[in-house]
Amino acid sequence: PLGISLAAMWWVPPGDIWQRTGYYMLMAILLMTAYTSVNLPYAALATELTPVTAIRTRLNAARFTGSILAGLSGLIVASIVLQDGGGGYLLMGRITGTIAAVATLLCCYGLAPFAKQAQRPIPNKTAPLKQVKRVLANPRFRQVLGLYLLLWFGLQLMQVVALIWLVQVVHVPPHLSTWILLPFQVFALLGLQLWSVLSNRIGRVVTLRWGAALWISACLLSLVFPVLPSEVDLLSLIPLVGLIGLVGMGASTAYLIPWSLLPDAIDADPDKPAGLYTAWMVLSQKLVIGLTMSVFGSLLSLTGYISGQEGDCSGALSFIQQPATALLAIRICMGLIPSILVVLGLLVMRGWPDRGAHLQAT
Repeated sequence: PLGISLAAMWWVPPGDIWQRTGYYMLMAILLMTAYTSVNLPYAALATELTPVTAIRTRLNAARFTGSILAGLSGLIVASIVLQDGGGGYLLMGRITGTIAAVATLLCCYGLAPFAKQAQRPIPNKTAPLKQVKRVLANPRFRQVLGLYLLLWFGLQLMQVVALIWLVQVVHVPPHLSTWILLPFQVFALLGLQLWSVLSNRIGRVVTLRWGAALWISACLLSLVFPVLPSEVDLLSLIPLVGLIGLVGMGASTAYLIPWSLLPDAIDADPDKPAGLYTAWMVLSQKLVIGLTMSVFGSLLSLTGYISGQEGDCSGALSFIQQPATALLAIRICMGLIPSILVVLGLLVMRGWPDRGAHLQAT
């Protein structure tokens, strides 16, 4: 169902606007349902496979390595097949749907022997309202959830605005814009490995501070990054690629650190219901993604952003002369707002008792 619904999202059905809207609403519901049914138990396994904090951190690093590789693969597929026009979207859907289905089945096959030996939560049927009270009564989980919401909001906002920032603000040629984003994925992948090692040596919260400092620096640089010259060559792109790589390296802490701290919050609950706490993390992730799109879209509308010209459906992939207020809003969304959110995340984590994960035997 995950692969089929993902592919179906990129097919344009016949009919009027209302019929198509109904179709995409149905496909979106099916896709998110299938994704949640796979992602939720998969995420909970990091807690249940082992009680050792250092190994849990490495498991989460491995999990998000696969996630970033998937994003990198999708970006490469899109950059290649979307050159074929409208038919390229359906082909992209088929390719990515096949990858998602095959990769998920292989993952289930590989995890099955270990999942049979995983620790089990204590069975406890609790009403939904009591579950909410129970989750919110866990102070460690409130800290982790607050950190995750802030970091994930900042990361999602940067990912949403990045393409617009490249083309409309920095003036990267449209045919290069999607390829310029590749360093983000590559450096985020490298960052995951670096932060995983550091987490088990100096502690997760200290590692978070290091990564956050790098991330904030990159955000502030993107806030003031100059416009490229009219004749773009390889030399003029090097600082931009370096900046995007720096963002990816710092932002990879948003993938790793909150999820590596989640098992500590689950262990603080006597029944250790990993699925319950993971479900709230996944729900928060979806809410943040939706909120990010809404906030960014509203901000662009208020500042006079021009989304397209008559007869041109390429949107952000085509340079359009924008008003100064819209350009400023894009820079703020790319730099200032994520920086503030990361700082707030660091404040949320004050007083966290990192349980010496870097001192445990690995």
